[in-house]
Amino acid sequence: MKRIGVISDTHMRGYDPAFAALLARVFAGVDMILHAGDITSLAVLDALDAPQVLAVAGNMDQGPTSANLPSRRIITVEGLRIGLTHGWGPREGLARRVAESFAADDVRCVVFGHSHQPANCVVGGVLLFNPGSAMAGQAGGTVGVLEVDRQITGSIINL
Repeated sequence: MKRIGVISDTHMRGYDPAFAALLARVFAGVDMILHAGDITSLAVLDALDAPQVLAVAGNMDQGPTSANLPSRRIITVEGLRIGLTHGWGPREGLARRVAESFAADDVRCVVFGHSHQPANCVVGGVLLFNPGSAMAGQAGGTVGVLEVDRQITGSIINL
């Protein structure tokens, strides 16, 4: 079984040691971390401690961040394909739009962000997983963990 930490919408200007320490505790033992965009600064990725860290650019990522990251990725974990994108447009219909954008790619899970609202549901045999925003202000942030072992399941974690 593989465990994948999932984070999105950090909207940070740089590396924050306290945030890095929090994520190290929350994501302890994960095999990989996926960041679903709106990173704002590539230095934020330095706070993610895992054997592999993969990210995509979000709509708020500019300059070097957007220039160095793709808008979507497909990764294979334990033989299952996972789509990773940020998302776009209004919150309403976001999950449907991101799912449709990977419809021809035979994915079992689509990880996305953008809305700052956690989502963890299966539609048409595909897990649609949004960890919410790690920096959601007074409401408290959220991240997620995917477990991959012949299927993909997700859980949302309150920070």
